[in-house]
Amino acid sequence: MRCARVTHRDTRMLEATVKKILKAHVYEAAHETPISPAPFLSRRFKNQILIKREDLQPVYSFKIRGAYNKMAQLTDEQKSKGVIAASAGNHAQGLAMAAKLMGVKAIIVMPQITPEIKVAAVRARGAKVVLKGDAFAAAVEHARELVDEHGYTYIPPFDDIDVIAGQGTVAMEILRQHAGPLDAIFVPVGGGGLLAGIVAYVKYLRPEIKVFGVESEDSACLKAALEAGERVVLEQVGVFAEGVAVAQVGEVPFALMRDLVDGVITVNTDEICAAVKDIFDDTRAVSEPSGALALAGLKKYIQHNEIENQTLLCINSGANTNFDRLQHIAERTELGEQREAILAVVIPEKPGSFKKFCRTIGKRMVTEFAYRYAGGDQAHIFVGVQVKPDGQDRQALIERLREAGYPVEDLSDNELAKLHLRHLAGGRPQQHFEEEVYRFEFPERPGALMNFLTHLPQGWNISLFHYRNHGAAFGRVLVGMQVPNGDRANVEGYFDAIGYRYWKESENPAYQLFMA
Repeated sequence: MRCARVTHRDTRMLEATVKKILKAHVYEAAHETPISPAPFLSRRFKNQILIKREDLQPVYSFKIRGAYNKMAQLTDEQKSKGVIAASAGNHAQGLAMAAKLMGVKAIIVMPQITPEIKVAAVRARGAKVVLKGDAFAAAVEHARELVDEHGYTYIPPFDDIDVIAGQGTVAMEILRQHAGPLDAIFVPVGGGGLLAGIVAYVKYLRPEIKVFGVESEDSACLKAALEAGERVVLEQVGVFAEGVAVAQVGEVPFALMRDLVDGVITVNTDEICAAVKDIFDDTRAVSEPSGALALAGLKKYIQHNEIENQTLLCINSGANTNFDRLQHIAERTELGEQREAILAVVIPEKPGSFKKFCRTIGKRMVTEFAYRYAGGDQAHIFVGVQVKPDGQDRQALIERLREAGYPVEDLSDNELAKLHLRHLAGGRPQQHFEEEVYRFEFPERPGALMNFLTHLPQGWNISLFHYRNHGAAFGRVLVGMQVPNGDRANVEGYFDAIGYRYWKESENPAYQLFMA
């Protein structure tokens, strides 16, 4: 954790920002959202936990605040020409609604891989949608071209002081609604607009309140910038929490918050999924992954610092999730709470072994068990077992199995096992052959698979293929390939040319135990 420090330069900047927040035009479009208590979480973590409900906005996210405030600053001439943005998410819907309320033409440029549900939501709010490019960068470039061609005003999602001021009204409401003690506020971070607005307002009026940014581990651009002392561009960005999938924190937000935030907490996919469930249990709201991000960070802060008897507030920033993502979220929730252990266990291939194994586990709930006879004197089983969420119970189970003579591999943090193995039909090949195994993220668009196959050299044979999508812009793919010896050294060069994210998995224990 880092301590916030405020210089004279910061004070002048804060004063100007707070004045903009106080004068922001948001309530012609946005609602003042409530703060919901979280009684189950509060009892479980021995702190008073509160949730600011930005998921209750008309567009189901806080983005309407910044978009409307920015548009309210435009001249009549600018409004007459129309506004434009590049966005595949909540900013698109916020701007579309703001423009509709003001009677202004809005154009939203979205990548071609954008799920249809989001395209339909933007169109339903009156905006024209232009699909361009396979990635967000291409959409931004095309939007800039349309600005030059038609004179539209570009409305950025976070890198603008008026957008930041609109988002900062969240903090204004928090301090007005909760006048009592407040120890810390946890804010999700993508480009940084929401965090910049909140930290500026809070540190100016109540500097004793800690403010933490929370990022997904695979898109932690603010953490990287703070460590480097300047903004950096991430080489790769994960897409699970797509609302915060940003490669570089905004210039204006970073200037505001770099010396003010008390720290940045990063969380993984499983921890985010667990937080989605926690929000549902306490509020019956279904948050999007980026909406639950701040709660995941709050929980991690409590656990790592052994915090008790404090008042902690997190922002539920949105609820724009696809229904078909819920299955994936549910699968990962127990792992995120460390309530499930996924294990690979070797048992003797003889009658009675399964019964003996279950007796060794004891009175625990088995959540999953996969086994297929494959000959020989040993069997590898894939098993999920409920454990207590203290981390120690999982280790105790593993030690108990090992003391009983069972070789055990803990796969609870193994992405190949969690994404593919537990859903993959088939098994080991009947004869030995050399195989290179990689895990990919394919963009979810027509032609993605053909593009992949086209770039593979002739003579390569696909020996394993498993695809999963859970409502995101990318599908998860596991591919096994028989590669001629002459191409072995150049495999990843071919993959780099394709441009899809990938990870080598040939030595992954989950693959070696069950599929090699």
